[in-house]
Amino acid sequence: METRHLEAFSAVMTSGSITGAARLLERSQPAVTRLIQELEAEIGHPLFQRHGPRVTPTEHGFGLREEVERALASLRLVSERARQIARRDVPSLDVVATSALALGLLPAALASLESQQGPGPLQLRSTSPEQVMQAVLSGAADLGLCSLPLEHRGLQVHWIGQVPCVAVLRADDPLAQQSVLSSQALAERRLITLNNPYRLRHRLEHALPSRQQSALIETNSSVNAQALVRAGLGVAVLEPLTPLSLPAPDLVTRPLDTEVLFFFGVITLQARPRNPALEQRVEALAQALLQQARQLPGFVEHAPSTHTHLLDAAHGRVPQPPASSI
Repeated sequence: METRHLEAFSAVMTSGSITGAARLLERSQPAVTRLIQELEAEIGHPLFQRHGPRVTPTEHGFGLREEVERALASLRLVSERARQIARRDVPSLDVVATSALALGLLPAALASLESQQGPGPLQLRSTSPEQVMQAVLSGAADLGLCSLPLEHRGLQVHWIGQVPCVAVLRADDPLAQQSVLSSQALAERRLITLNNPYRLRHRLEHALPSRQQSALIETNSSVNAQALVRAGLGVAVLEPLTPLSLPAPDLVTRPLDTEVLFFFGVITLQARPRNPALEQRVEALAQALLQQARQLPGFVEHAPSTHTHLLDAAHGRVPQPPASSI
């Protein structure tokens, strides 16, 4: 399996046709067809169903797409790094974060970094927490900003922060008249929450066990949750970064009488290849992120060593450790 096979597969998945893929790759249509056939022969399964000029991915095609895109991204990173080394350029800083953290902390932190060190090449993308960790572990990203849990033997956690979650509701909602929302009030309303069962939703279920589950609305993005609230579909309990970064006149936030904590931290790869210029930028960005996080309402900083204890405490298994500086 060669890079050209993966590029042909990616182009067909993107364009939806062999003709469109040939145009994207600036190759002939028969050449792209041959590459797809060679890839299918090597894998042993058809990747597309043909419908005249258009194609539909098979189950195997859909299953392969994410891995192919990840592999191509890594190859592009290697190629770019090689060109930078040859030109003796400042290396690109590649950052990956969950959407809420990318929105709520990274822009100001990156601006602070560049005010100190000057502009440099930068790549920023947002994705799921699991993909953030995978990108850092694979070397596709230099720094990750992600919600807990972050335990992996290949990761270095630079710092951990916590902030209290808030309720997001329409300004014309009767509950908006209350300065603090009770768990009982939330239990009587349709709740909008994030659908990852091992992160914020798990802590939400522990803190608010009495709410109704039958009409629960789940989404993978805090921005989506706010849009659903705006449409009048329910009340959301979210980390505070998204409401702070995307304020809306028709939405309000309220603190909760029951503590639901959102934990997050900065991660890098433990055994990173040494590049002094890049290392300096990574460390400076980690500190700039911490300075921005300290401005969040209710922010508490914890040492990386408290990771497991923090999660146990959030689930009511042990007392919460005191805040610690780094």
